[in-house]
Amino acid sequence: MATSKSSTTAAKKTRSTGIPTPADVQEAFVKPLKGMAERLQNLPLAGAAGAIVESGRKDLQALVKANEKSYEGLQAVVQRQTEMLKTSIEEWQGTMKGLSAKDPREGFAKLDAMGKAAFKQALDDIRELSEMAAKSQSDAFEVVRERIRSNVDEVSKLLQPRK
Repeated sequence: MATSKSSTTAAKKTRSTGIPTPADVQEAFVKPLKGMAERLQNLPLAGAAGAIVESGRKDLQALVKANEKSYEGLQAVVQRQTEMLKTSIEEWQGTMKGLSAKDPREGFAKLDAMGKAAFKQALDDIRELSEMAAKSQSDAFEVVRERIRSNVDEVSKLLQPRK
């Protein structure tokens, strides 16, 4: 079995860190589905068999598209999470630099205020991330739902009596 250069390179990246990159994960899910869709597209069939194969090809395309939407959503959530963490660290660093060693009460008051604000921000961030994830999954599911709707229409047409 021959391996492509890109899969060999991806395997090297994975082995060096022990953790697959997001691109490796995406490729692992999408590549087999795309290959199956291409093979189905190239089959020379006619009539009902052709319609069944065409339907299967469309199903696979919908799965690939849904997977891509889901993956893009996951990337957006991770990117936003990273931004939130960076902002939080910068705020804490700024607060710590602004603390006065001369007046510990003032320092504790600032830390208390910062802690309360950080807790509220964490709740807001969790809400935002969960909304992003839910929208991403909803978008991916919409692709699948549309394909299911098309399948029902196709089957209904096939089952209608010929005139």
